[in-house]
Amino acid sequence: YLSVSHFALVRFEEAELIADGVSGIAWYPLSRVPKLAFDHNEILNYGYQRLRNKLEYSPIAFDVLPETFTLSDLYQLYVTVLGEGFSDYSNFRARLLKLGFLEDTGIKASRGAGRPASLYRFDAAAFEQFKDKPMVFI
Repeated sequence: YLSVSHFALVRFEEAELIADGVSGIAWYPLSRVPKLAFDHNEILNYGYQRLRNKLEYSPIAFDVLPETFTLSDLYQLYVTVLGEGFSDYSNFRARLLKLGFLEDTGIKASRGAGRPASLYRFDAAAFEQFKDKPMVFI
């Protein structure tokens, strides 16, 4: 048998599960995916590894974020994919701002208690010099 797989990133708010009367269809966290047929669990794990790798050397994260975002939004995306221990927030923040491909919009977003957070925009032209180089946040 030949298995072919692809992965695509979709913004969470745009993701829609269409089951149309089929039982057992659901979104699963990767850590709780049930046993799948054939080698499909291995294929899923390989796709996850590819996503982790792409996140470290490409601007793929910015494809799923809104046009403007907080550094906390970006950090949460990295934590979701790479895991809790990949970097602490202050190192992540300092490293990204130092690299210069995030543009501060000058706009603040207030989300509940605490100081309003700055909104940033990804600068693709400024990222070009880092393309295909691993991004180390630790």
